[in-house]
Amino acid sequence: MHYGNMQAWLESTQLAGANATYVEELYESYLTDPQSVDADWRALFDQLPKVEGVDVETKHSEVREDFRQAAKNTHRKQVVVQAESSDEKQVKVLQLINAFRFRGHQHANLDPLGLWKQERVRDLELSHHGLTQEDMDKVYNVGSLKVGAEKLPLRDIHSALVKTYCGSIGAEYMHITSTDEKRWLQQRLESVKATANLTADAKKKLYKELVAADGLEKYLGSKFPGAKRFSLEGGDALIPMLKELISRAGAQGAKEVVIGMAHRGRLNVLVNVLGKNPSVLFDEFAGKFDKGNGSGDVKYHMGYSSDFATPGGDVHLALAFNPSHLEIVNPVVMGSVRARMDRRGCTDGTQALPITIHGDSAIAGQGVVQETFNLSQTRAFQVGGTVRIVVNNQVGFTTSNPEDTRSTQYCTDIAKMVQAPIFHVNSDDPEAVILATQIALDFRNTFKRDVVIDLVCYRRHGHNEADEPNATQPLMYQKIKKHPVPREIYAQQLANEGLFDEKDAKKAIDEYRAALDHGACVVEEWRPMMEHSVDWSPYVGNDWDSPYDASLTLEQITDLAKRVSSYPEDVTPQSRVKKIYQDRQTMAAGDKLIDWGFAETLAYASLVENGTNIRITGQDAGRGTFFHRHAVIHDQKDASGYQPLQNVDKKQGRFEVYDSVLSEEAVLAFEYGYATAEPTSLVIWEAQFGDFANGAQVVIDQFLCSGEQKWGRLCGLTLLLPHGYEGQGPEHSSARLERFLQLCADHNMQVCVPTTPAQVFNMIRRQHIRPVRRPLVVMSPKSLLRHPAATSTMEELASGIFHDVIDEIDVLETEKVDRVVFCSGKVYYDLLDARRKNELNNVAIVRIEQLYPFPHKEMDEIIEKYNHVKEFVWCQEEPQNQGAWYCSQHHFWNSIPAGANLTYAGREASASPAVGYLSVHNVQQKALVKDALGLKED
Repeated sequence: MHYGNMQAWLESTQLAGANATYVEELYESYLTDPQSVDADWRALFDQLPKVEGVDVETKHSEVREDFRQAAKNTHRKQVVVQAESSDEKQVKVLQLINAFRFRGHQHANLDPLGLWKQERVRDLELSHHGLTQEDMDKVYNVGSLKVGAEKLPLRDIHSALVKTYCGSIGAEYMHITSTDEKRWLQQRLESVKATANLTADAKKKLYKELVAADGLEKYLGSKFPGAKRFSLEGGDALIPMLKELISRAGAQGAKEVVIGMAHRGRLNVLVNVLGKNPSVLFDEFAGKFDKGNGSGDVKYHMGYSSDFATPGGDVHLALAFNPSHLEIVNPVVMGSVRARMDRRGCTDGTQALPITIHGDSAIAGQGVVQETFNLSQTRAFQVGGTVRIVVNNQVGFTTSNPEDTRSTQYCTDIAKMVQAPIFHVNSDDPEAVILATQIALDFRNTFKRDVVIDLVCYRRHGHNEADEPNATQPLMYQKIKKHPVPREIYAQQLANEGLFDEKDAKKAIDEYRAALDHGACVVEEWRPMMEHSVDWSPYVGNDWDSPYDASLTLEQITDLAKRVSSYPEDVTPQSRVKKIYQDRQTMAAGDKLIDWGFAETLAYASLVENGTNIRITGQDAGRGTFFHRHAVIHDQKDASGYQPLQNVDKKQGRFEVYDSVLSEEAVLAFEYGYATAEPTSLVIWEAQFGDFANGAQVVIDQFLCSGEQKWGRLCGLTLLLPHGYEGQGPEHSSARLERFLQLCADHNMQVCVPTTPAQVFNMIRRQHIRPVRRPLVVMSPKSLLRHPAATSTMEELASGIFHDVIDEIDVLETEKVDRVVFCSGKVYYDLLDARRKNELNNVAIVRIEQLYPFPHKEMDEIIEKYNHVKEFVWCQEEPQNQGAWYCSQHHFWNSIPAGANLTYAGREASASPAVGYLSVHNVQQKALVKDALGLKED
């Protein structure tokens, strides 16, 4: 529609003053969905100038103001004439404002080295919007631009836009769909033109923090030349940024802050933020260590805890231990924060703040980053938002350039998937860094969402101090060699402002170096650590044989069984679920043996009744992948959920079960972080199929199995990994038992393969009641969940005993036994069935229910009566190179009598965990059972 035609159309509409609100609402609807408005209105709105590169215009009150004025004017012909002249210019000014909000960051002064080659953005040019120098002194309505005036000359509007969006902060936020969030950010940025307003004292404090950041690196470089320290030099502003975050968070109510970061700058953060004693760090550089501290780890992996004084009181700080696998620490930090929130009864993250520090290549390259962003707003994993800082040294990991490390303009583009605002900031402008930090934290605390600060800096040395960066980045490092350090740049700025002179600047340097020489804490805010976290002392120094009592009376179990097998009359379960609960009611009445799902449920009920908190996550955790748990009854009338385990007792512990996102790595890391911060809760992660744990192998290798040895970190996390060969193909059979057994040493974890409901009941209770906090890895069943022989009595549950080894259950004449078969897991029932059918009274079957720590004492007690036997067999379903055979046969050999023989019965070695054809599986299974029992082939 041309403006000439528009005049006639306007005259035919009801565009009068009373309809101004109606026009505004139409325009809002148009911006959300153009097809939602009438074709004539859509044609009118389509005529408004568009911003190049922007698909949907933002919802601006300034544009609505033009319609409001048009609606008030009863002389419609005059309105159209104005639209062709001054009003058209007004709209273009508003579009210019919009363009800077969208794309101003692309012309921001972000690179301290000045090497970035930013492409020309025509949307930011006056000429692109039909504006000229002749318009610069004309006065226009600023619309929603937060500059303190309703109208300004274009010259002042343009100047404010350039200063706000093209200075040392490049703000990306227009990808956010929430109008409230965008307006909030506009208010914070535009009202101060993205300029910090620091007092003289604050500036001097900021300078001292830069002195500390620079001073520690130089001190270490001179005292330990050539030693790896992954220097922060170039990214010095990280130190004042973190201290501002912690101080401001404390002022706003935070009681705990958990930080996760990789190597770069970690030693600096330990000393200059958390207050680690420099003399201790120097001893570590000198190679001194505590002989009683396990295997230990390198300096730049170690964690630390301290207290930090803030205007709102002392805040407890924790720097998470982190291996070399870069971004994997992020979900660990979030899990730790969630545990602290739950302990404090905090549901929105106000009292606990997670801070994760990333590398520019890692945040773009590591898949766990996407997984962690995806967790951030889900019920099971939300922590009220994470402040994510990127130490962007512009060099990918070791030698790569940005074009080799990502396919996006910025390394932070991944954060747009959760509509997180992103603040790119020049690290050589520390005041801009402080402002970006303040806005980022306030956004997180206001909207409970993730926020990203991209600290654009450089790396003064190579990847480590023994590296030679000129070999691959000659131009960059020629520039870096001549570039003054941040402390020098800021000192000159303060001198120009008359705040202090060269003598004052040198005095601060000398005082910091003297403090390092003295070896004491150099952080003024450091405070002696009070008890902020749960008490771990009951679990320290204990081992598997520590005494415990997990027995219950039959009356207690029967009472619990009745409570957790019932649900309110107004709840309508699905028919199959109803049948499961009817069966459980029959079991509770003593008229039916206990099955696997009910035994597991009873274990949880017995713990929550006594005040234990339980947290279970997994991709089908509520229902159970194999339709056995049904901890949540989904009402068929309204889809609401009822959880019997949340209604066990009025004073019970918290029971939470969540269907997790479709992730293993981030979810398992989150649960590890939760369990390391909360020993009084039972924390369980269930894989949909056991082999899915493959996707979380880095968590298992670098945290779960070795965290205690490397860092002294106890963790009672339980893994339920469905395992068993039912002919479902390679990827639905094996939880890779062999991998866990290979990782077992130093009594670092338990690996169990329970075969009865009573065993799983007592195993779960033992994991929590025993005063030991180490991981429990369970090869949990699939077909056994409904196997008619896999049942237990109430009395077996009440015993409170998990049997590490179970002897032959049939009545055999021991002296006639000439073969003993060892096995674990589901294959036991195949062996038992075949042995009974063939009436083999000379073969005893012994189940090893705990493969690690191997139960030598229990085995010795059972094998004693088979001392006359010469033929012992280990039988497994898995191929010979998998399962328990290779990793555990030395234990089997140690258990059998001297002179006896041990042979293997199972599938041949295979590159694949299992065959893909049921018929082939059945043939193999039948053959291995016969082989184990000594039966001849058909």
